Amino acid sequence: MIFSTFDRLEAPHGEAALRIYREAFPSRKPDAVIRAMFERRLSYLHTESTETEVAAMAMTGNIPQGNALLIDYLAVAEAKRERGIGSRFVRNIADWARSEKRFQAIILEAEAEPGAENEARIRFWQRCGFVLTDYVHKYIWVPETYRAMYLPLVADWRVSDRGETLFRWIGEFHRRSFAR
Repeated sequence: MIFSTFDRLEAPHGEAALRIYREAFPSRKPDAVIRAMFERRLSYLHTESTETEVAAMAMTGNIPQGNALLIDYLAVAEAKRERGIGSRFVRNIADWARSEKRFQAIILEAEAEPGAENEARIRFWQRCGFVLTDYVHKYIWVPETYRAMYLPLVADWRVSDRGETLFRWIGEFHRRSFAR
């Protein structure tokens, strides 16, 4: 597999990555917002692929307040799941974030509602080394609740509260993403 990172959607395998994104996230940011995020240099596109086929994709964003990388979306193609591709992909993203961009942590938001699917996602992230915070966040524009998770990339990176600060940072990223 080949790990690649791009700062634009018009990248090799960009359309294939967007197909995986659309398939995996029926409730997602509109394509126009995604395109604007890349035009404004807010996001990165990561792919895990062979020469001809994308197996996994992620869209990430810079969180300058915490010198962190936000995993906004990550998906493995449905036909490629349960093969270890996702965890290897997360390791590759972490290695890139640490070495190429000197980020100190990776953060994400996970759905907090009880249920087998959400709990399986949280276990996946925990197996990848992420720590689940206690704070449950409720956005005003979506019905689901969320909890932040983080992966320190340097030894002294810490969350100073129950996760509220992470959601302020994530919220600011979303505000910049949807800005017109």
